Amino acid sequence: MPFIIQPHTRIQEWVALEKGYFDAEGLDYRLTESFAAKFKNPSLKDKGAPAEVRSGAYEMMESGRTCDISSACHWAVNMAASTDHGRMWGHAYSVTPSAIWVAPESPIRRPDDLAGQEVAVGFHSGSHFSALQALESCLPPEHITLKFVGLPFDRVQLLLDRRVASANVFGTAGYVLEQQGCRRVMDTTFMIGFLIRSGASDDDVKRYFSALRRAQIDVDLEPERYKHYLLDEVPDVYKGLLDTRLCGIGERIVFEPYTREMYETTHRWMVGHKLFEGVESIPSDYELAVI
Repeated sequence: MPFIIQPHTRIQEWVALEKGYFDAEGLDYRLTESFAAKFKNPSLKDKGAPAEVRSGAYEMMESGRTCDISSACHWAVNMAASTDHGRMWGHAYSVTPSAIWVAPESPIRRPDDLAGQEVAVGFHSGSHFSALQALESCLPPEHITLKFVGLPFDRVQLLLDRRVASANVFGTAGYVLEQQGCRRVMDTTFMIGFLIRSGASDDDVKRYFSALRRAQIDVDLEPERYKHYLLDEVPDVYKGLLDTRLCGIGERIVFEPYTREMYETTHRWMVGHKLFEGVESIPSDYELAVI
């Protein structure tokens, strides 16, 4: 059976594919489409206030992803692994650039200006948790207002249409906003974890990461050769809006442990903020949740 890989709007899998690194590692694999490059909000074609979308990365993992390895923010992967919806890979994580963006003409210019202003995010996803973590460093909780509107490119379109006051957007989607003149009000760069499906081969996972390690080195050495792959993770409607010569590399994989301290600190933060129903009773067991 092939090892099924779901990319995450990053370029490393595509570099590994180009260079033959998966094959060199002896990995029998198949790539599926990234969920992060899709749309979810049903009201995108309307003109009024966007519909609320109360499902996100965690709910996708909870319902059961059909791939052997996938990615999401480390908060959601941490919780999915804690609730027995797969296991978290403990030998690598990645970091993605992210920011709260506003339209160029917006009067919002500093984090303090976001007090009482709606920030569009994805429910139980990296944009949700990173916005909350960043905003609580400068605003009291009662002045933080999050609006759950769907996936990254839902938020891109809603901000381009001026239907939200601000949006927390990461990676390639953020480059699209930047190149359309949107302004970064607050950095929300965050960590991404890897979820391994129950029953997936540990040997296949090791082959996968060995190939990605080689790809990451290539990207670090010659990023300009590979940034064109960012376009492969962008919906067609935005391809003409993105000049990859102006972009960074987006998500970068870090081949360091996701430690017990990292896992437990993250879990305590989610419990303290009561971000999941019944979270107080969800066990924090690093040995069971993390490979």
